[in-house]
Amino acid sequence: MKLLPVLVLAALPFYCYAGSGCTLVSQVINQAIDPEVSKDQYIENFREFIPDAEAEEAIRQAKQCFLQQSEETLTNAQVMVDAIYNSVWCKSY
Repeated sequence: MKLLPVLVLAALPFYCYAGSGCTLVSQVINQAIDPEVSKDQYIENFREFIPDAEAEEAIRQAKQCFLQQSEETLTNAQVMVDAIYNSVWCKSY
């Protein structure tokens, strides 16, 4: 179950490197990591970016993966996200 969050977070530098949406991606990841954000609330926050029911179900499953993680794992995921966004590759975007 820990593989999916790692894969999602590994894709962040590529999205950030593209030069658009780092703030949005940061919000998506921060809310995914936040255990106080429910799956339904998470879906509603990003509804405009969800094209269909299959994508919504995939997002629900990804959020569920984060909800099942320990506080230590969530803290480590946030540290990794911070390191990515503070890297020399993302700072200019």
